Amino acid sequence: MPAVAVPPARLSAELRQGRSADLSRRRWAIGMSFAGAGIGMVVGAYQTGMLKRLPDILPGKLWDAEKVDASDYAYKRAQTPDGLLMALTYIITACLVGAGGKDRDTQQPWLPLAASAKAWIDLFSALKLAREEYQDNRALCSWCQVATLFTATTALLSAPEALRAGRRLLSDGDLLA
Repeated sequence: MPAVAVPPARLSAELRQGRSADLSRRRWAIGMSFAGAGIGMVVGAYQTGMLKRLPDILPGKLWDAEKVDASDYAYKRAQTPDGLLMALTYIITACLVGAGGKDRDTQQPWLPLAASAKAWIDLFSALKLAREEYQDNRALCSWCQVATLFTATTALLSAPEALRAGRRLLSDGDLLA
């Protein structure tokens, strides 16, 4: 089945006013991505000197956001503070989750598949980075681990629509079309 572009006026109405389980899950996933991006921006603000302190948001001895987010670990990718990269990746995820109309699983099945793949890659990356963060610092950034919970929620929310889109592609024989 070829991809069907949704006219802009209809897309606007569907995304803003439409009601369905998929749209509800997508709205929650976008919200989770926005929250993760917000955390990335707060961490990035600390890492670039806009904020002088970054107190942990969770209680306990495991957490040390200032230590972790000022460490070599936090600056070793792309010569960029990792909070800024975190914000970017969450916004990309939000764009993929938000793209397409209410029936994108049938009209543009690659969109829910791409959105879900990105969300699951984000989750596996966040878990790998948490392990690395702890190994390098013997502490975790509470902000980042809360963002990991948002990432897990986004991945789970994206799965039903993506599974349906994948089944449709396979059953229609359009996987390679």
